[in-house]
Amino acid sequence: MNDARLPQAYLTPGTSSFAEFVASVNPDLLPSRRAVPAGDASTLAPHGTTIVAATFAGGVVIAGDRRATMGNVIAQRDIEKVFPADEYSAVGIAGTAGLAIEMVRLFQTELEHYEKIEGTTLSMDGKANRLSALIRNNLGLAMQGLAVVPLFAGFDLAHEIGRIFSYDVTGGRYEETAFHAVGSGSVFARGALKKLYRDDLTQDQTVTAVVQALYDAADDDSATGGPDLARRIFPIVSVITADGHVRLTQDEVAVVADRVVAGRMQRPDGPAAALL
Repeated sequence: MNDARLPQAYLTPGTSSFAEFVASVNPDLLPSRRAVPAGDASTLAPHGTTIVAATFAGGVVIAGDRRATMGNVIAQRDIEKVFPADEYSAVGIAGTAGLAIEMVRLFQTELEHYEKIEGTTLSMDGKANRLSALIRNNLGLAMQGLAVVPLFAGFDLAHEIGRIFSYDVTGGRYEETAFHAVGSGSVFARGALKKLYRDDLTQDQTVTAVVQALYDAADDDSATGGPDLARRIFPIVSVITADGHVRLTQDEVAVVADRVVAGRMQRPDGPAAALL
């Protein structure tokens, strides 16, 4: 008679970390454990580019463009780079697209597993630390050109504010103030937000500001895709407040993007920031 019961490891109380559990039971399932031949593999897979985030009084907005590139070729025009991590947080991906999406799925499962085991959600700092550990585990692949550099944002229920965390390829975690951007167009996006951002922005104004920043990134960085008016492909924009995570529909983003593009017809370099 065959014993169809689950192995004992699945029935024994243990760690609240799903990644640690997989590492102990079947480590080959983790993306970071897969063997890659020696050499630079950075040109072998599509790369996601620019992600931006900005806080406002009631929460935080995180957004990403839709282009993935392989060298000088546009690999995909409508890739999604911003995903909900749980009810009160989201993660945007830059770097090797395939690995980044797998990391996001693992992170989502990690947070869900913790909640089921512990009976409560992780704190905002705890979530940021868990993502840091996943990135650190990918260091071997990053050194071969398959880097993943996400941007994490969410609403901190304990402090009732929106928060933003950036990372480096070693898993270093850094909390950002007000706004931040990652990816190939991040320098231009941050430059735009430096001029546009104010502490008193409303939610709608913050959404407009991040769309403006993505437009500026696309204007100067060939790997970042701007609003595609012909195909009606627009950035992914998520808003996270005390009410939870909401992804704006493409129709809602289209209204903002159309307004931004119309403004650029008059001022190609973008709106003028108020002088102090």
